[in-house]
Order: sequence, then C-alpha cells, then structure tokens
Amino acid sequence: MAAPALLSLSPAVSRHPHLLFSHTHSPRHLRLTPLAASSSPSPSPSPAGGGGGVFLSPSALSQLDALAAFRYEHTFPHGSLTVRALTPTDDAEAEVLVRLLASSFSEDVRWAPAQRYAQLLAFVIRRYLYERRGLAPHAAVLVGFYKPAAAEEGGEGEVDGDEGEMACTAEVSLDAVGAPGAPPTPTPPLEFPYICNMTVKTSLRRRGIGKQLLKACEDLVVKMDAKTRVYLHCRIIDEVPFNMYIKAGYDIVQTDSILVWLSLQKRKHLMRKELPQVSVGSDVQP
Repeated sequence: MAAPALLSLSPAVSRHPHLLFSHTHSPRHLRLTPLAASSSPSPSPSPAGGGGGVFLSPSALSQLDALAAFRYEHTFPHGSLTVRALTPTDDAEAEVLVRLLASSFSEDVRWAPAQRYAQLLAFVIRRYLYERRGLAPHAAVLVGFYKPAAAEEGGEGEVDGDEGEMACTAEVSLDAVGAPGAPPTPTPPLEFPYICNMTVKTSLRRRGIGKQLLKACEDLVVKMDAKTRVYLHCRIIDEVPFNMYIKAGYDIVQTDSILVWLSLQKRKHLMRKELPQVSVGSDVQP
C-alpha cells in the first residue's frame, strides 16, 4: 500500500467545522465544508442528541442492529484481520481512530511540524467523527483490527479475546442521507454508496490489508441492502491504489479537469463498481 501523499488543505479549513476526507485507500487531502452546503436530505436531530443523529424508522432500527452485528474476517499467512463498525459509545476506541487518521494525514506534510500538525488534525477529525457516527445506519465508519500469527498462537502481549491493534479504517456512505455534505470532484451520485477515508496503519502496509478492507466495505453495502453501484475516488498519481481498484473491478467514470489544480488539489478519478446482488459473506481463509 502506498504511503499517503502530500496533504493539502482547502481555504475552507479555518472557517467551517465539518470535515470531509475525500480520498479512499489512504488519506490524501482534507476539506471542511459547511453542513448547509449539502445537497443531500438534511437529517433530523436524534432525540438522544449527540453526533448530529437522525430519527430512525423501524426498518432503520433493524439496519442499525445489522450494522452493529457486521463482521468481516480474513486470515493471512502472517495474521488475521477483523473489520466491524466503530462502536458508537466507545470514546476510547474513537480516540484510537482519531490518532490513526491524524497520523496518516500528517506523515508527509513538510510545511509544518508533524507533531503540531497531527494535533490540529486530531481536533478536526474528532469533531468530524462525532458528526458521522450520528448518521448510522445511513453511513458507517469501519475499523479493522489485526492480529499477527505469532500472537494468535499465544505470543506475548496478547490478551485472550482481544481484537488486536487497530490497523485500518474506511467510511461508507450508504444513501443520500449519509452522503458527505460536499463530496470531492468529480461528484458521485449521492444516492449511491460511496467509500472514502480509507487508510492502513503505516507499519502494517504492503500486507494485503487494504485489499481486504475494500472487500469489507463492499460486503457491508450488500448486507445493508443498499444500492449495489459503489463509487470511490482515486488520485491520478496513486498507481498502487489505482491498480488495486482496477483489479477489484472498478472502472473510471470521470476524471478531474486540470483546472482542479487551481484549488491546490491533485486530479482524481471517480471510479465505480457494480456489486453482486447477494451477500459475498466473510472471506475467511484457512
């Protein structure tokens, strides 16, 4: 898996509290956009408050249960991966995710001290996750936990039943309610599932975890009975993720104009894949 490229911030960063990580597989740039700018239906506040949630119908409550029960598992020769939804009420787990995303975004920044920049990103990401967690089951933040093979055999440092270390994350918007307020260009149809904010911990890259995380996102889309046409973005310069998406069955729908450079962003492909109508299930290898 390619390391995240140079991060760019849009001018809106200093003005708006809503965050959009607009690249998949590994974070590339960050935008803050006003919630009012969303062209998707505005969710109503949840009665419980917190996280900017939505009122849930009986069918949505059933989907919420399905999301909580979702698991995707894969066994590598070197270890195992379990992907599930971020626990809505576990602030400690959310904080680990904040650090993972902040580290991924800041590692290639050269114009600011990495530690200070990561602290700034952590603050913004924390607020963003607070909002996005409240949109379940219309959107889901997935987290993947990796256990090395030695640990599974009883190596030191592992506690029985422990999931392992948080190794990766991705976000899946399942419909227009869960869609980002202002997705990056080229703009995907908001009513279709959209994958973004996909990254793997630096020390665990090049092990096939990104490929399995992508499969987990697709499996979630099918199991949540969402529309089976899935969209994502990939920067033109990112050859490794691009090749992974092509091998996974994604096709280019549209490519940014060179004018996008005027907004200090890299050109991106909008890519699309048609998923099967039946669940692919967990991909567990012996």
